[in-house]
Amino acid sequence: MRRALIGVCAFSLTLLAGCNQSSPTLSSAAFNPAEAAYIRTPGSATISGEAYLRDPGGSGDTRYAAGEVVRLIPASGYAQARIARFYGGSKFVAADAMPKVTPDPEYVAYTRATKADANGHFSFDHVAPGRYFLTTQVIWKPKGATQSQGGAIYESVAVSGGESGPIDVVLSGN
Repeated sequence: MRRALIGVCAFSLTLLAGCNQSSPTLSSAAFNPAEAAYIRTPGSATISGEAYLRDPGGSGDTRYAAGEVVRLIPASGYAQARIARFYGGSKFVAADAMPKVTPDPEYVAYTRATKADANGHFSFDHVAPGRYFLTTQVIWKPKGATQSQGGAIYESVAVSGGESGPIDVVLSGN
């Protein structure tokens, strides 16, 4: 009986430790500034778009990323590992499942950020050729609810350098 109780306690502690991981590790991919340096090169492309989520609560309302930070991130090996780990193969992660991830400060220095307007529109000018991720969040708390809805979303985009107009991107979690 005592061994069974010890086994159950050990198993419970293992589960709690797994749930309490606040920062997924990216030991397989260290940030390499040379892989992301193209973001600092002035380019001729413009990436613009909008970010929103559909309210799954049955109302069919659209919730915009109004006032939220939208990040333009070079698709370096480190960024790809972060995105894969954070989103787990989806382009959306629910607010209550978003892991607490502390990025490498140098990685953050090799990103660009802007704020979405009231309708979730955003734009990045002078973007150099390369592959990028765009990330933001759309989170709201329904009236009377105890938990937030929505979550984080991302999209990937490639800039070839030969674009004649803006590259339009929709961040909707799909």
